[in-house]
Amino acid sequence: MRDALWKLSAAEQADAVRKAEVSAVELVDSHLERIGEVNPRANAVTQLLAERAREDAARTDRRRAAGETLGPLAGVPFTVKESIAVEGVPTTFGVERFRDLVASTDAPPVARLRAAGAVPIGHSNIPTLILAGMHTRSELFGDTVNPWDGGRTPGGSSGGDAVAVATGMAAIGLGNDSGGSVRVPAQFCGVAGLKPSTGRFPADHRFLGPDDPGPASQLLVTDGPLARTAGDLRLVYEVLAGTDPRDPRAVPVPAYGEPLPGPVKVAVVTDPGGHGVHPTVRGAVAAAADALCDAGYEVREVRDVPRMDEALEAYGRITATEFAPSWPAVRGLLGEGGDRYLEMAMERTPPASAAEFMHLMGLWMNIRRSWAEFLDVYPLLLGPVFTEPPVEPGLESRDRSGRDRVASGMRLCTVSSFVGVPGVAVPTGTADGLPTGVQIIGRAFREDLCLDAAQAIEDRLGVLTPIDPIGLIGLIGLIGLIGLIGLIGLIGLMVRSTPLG
Repeated sequence: MRDALWKLSAAEQADAVRKAEVSAVELVDSHLERIGEVNPRANAVTQLLAERAREDAARTDRRRAAGETLGPLAGVPFTVKESIAVEGVPTTFGVERFRDLVASTDAPPVARLRAAGAVPIGHSNIPTLILAGMHTRSELFGDTVNPWDGGRTPGGSSGGDAVAVATGMAAIGLGNDSGGSVRVPAQFCGVAGLKPSTGRFPADHRFLGPDDPGPASQLLVTDGPLARTAGDLRLVYEVLAGTDPRDPRAVPVPAYGEPLPGPVKVAVVTDPGGHGVHPTVRGAVAAAADALCDAGYEVREVRDVPRMDEALEAYGRITATEFAPSWPAVRGLLGEGGDRYLEMAMERTPPASAAEFMHLMGLWMNIRRSWAEFLDVYPLLLGPVFTEPPVEPGLESRDRSGRDRVASGMRLCTVSSFVGVPGVAVPTGTADGLPTGVQIIGRAFREDLCLDAAQAIEDRLGVLTPIDPIGLIGLIGLIGLIGLIGLIGLIGLMVRSTPLG
C-alpha cells in the first residue's frame, strides 16, 4: 500500500489513516513525490505547500495517537484553485500584480475541508483572472497541459485541479463553476466534478476588500469539487454542504432529500438546442443512458431542454452588463492576448440599459420557473458536458469562430448554471485516446439524486484515472513555460463581477 498511496481514492486514503494502516505524513509525502514527478510536465500545481502540508499531517497523526476521532477526510491532500483563498498563501488569480496578495483566512469551503481532516497541498492553475478563456493558461504560471494529449486543452477555468486529480497529484480538487468551469475540465481530463445548486455550499467571492460583486456573480458562481470517483464527490459534498455566517446565500437544506416513488425518470437530451454534437459525445450519452437503464432508471429521450437559446442570450446580456464598468481595468490586467476572449464577448453583447436589465432579471426568474417545471416531471436530465471532444488550447481566443464554437460546446453547462441547478460530470470511457463523459443535472438541492445516477454510470462504465501523463511537453508546453507578459494596472472592485469562474 505505501508504494501506491496516491493511487487510492480519497475515501480509501482517509480510511487507511483512521485505521493507522498508514500515517497522514506518509500519505502527504506520497503525493509530494508524485507532484515532483509529474508537475514539471503537467504544470497544474502552482504554489506547493509542502512543509505546511507535512505539518498538518503530523498534527493529524498526533490526534490519532491521542485517541481522538478523525474526520471523514483525515489526511487526504487536496488542491485549491488560484482564485480561492487559503490562509497565509497568496490568492494570485494567476496575475503578477497579485503575487503577494496573501489571504488572511481560509475561504469557507477550504475551512470545511480542513475541519474534515483534509490537507491543502497546493494552489492550482487557472486562466488569467479566470477570465482569459477556457484554456488553463495564466500570466503568472503559464500553460497547464492535458495529461491525455498535450495538443488538447485540459479545459478551465478549474483545469489545474482537474489535471492534478487525474494524474494523482491530489485526491481532491476544489474549483468553482458558473458555466462549466468544473464540469468541462472534468470531462476533458477524465475525472468527476460537481457543480452544486446555488446556495448549497457556502463561499466568499469577495476579492479586493469588503464589497461583494453584483447579482450575476452572486447567483452564478458556485464552488465545487473534482475527484476521481463519484463516491469521493459524495464524501466531499457531505462535508461542504451547509451554512456559514460569511455567506448568507447558503441555505439550511438537508443534504439528502426524500426518496422518489418508483423508478426515477431521466430525460435524455443529446443535442441541447439542436446546434450539433460530435459522434463521440453522442456515443457517450448513449452509453450513459444504457447504464442508467440497466440500473433501473426510467430513461426517456426528450426533444430538448427548456428555452435553451433564450437562456443563453439572457446569460450573456446580464453578465456583460454587470461586467462592463470594470472592463477597462480588468483588460489592463489580462495583458496582451489575454483580453481577446472577453473582448469578443463584449463586442457581441452590449450592456443593457437600466430598463432592459430589469426586464432581464424578470426573464431570468421566468426561465428558472420553466426549468423547475421540467425537472418536476423529469427529476434528472442526462446530456453532454461539452458537445465536442477536448479542443486545442486557446481555441476560444483565436478568433470569433473559435470563441463561438467553444461557447456552443459548453451550452448545457451555461444554461444549467443560469437556472441554479446541480450537475455532476462523470466519465464514460475513452474515444480516440481521449476521455469521454456526460453530466447528470437534477432538481435544485437534489445533488443526492445526481450523485446516485453518476455512481450507477461509474459502476457500469468504470473509472479512468489516475493516469500517467502522455506526451506532455510539446509546443504548447514550451509556450506555457515562457508565460505571458502583460501591462498591469489598477483593478476595480468588480474583478469578480463576471461569472466565468
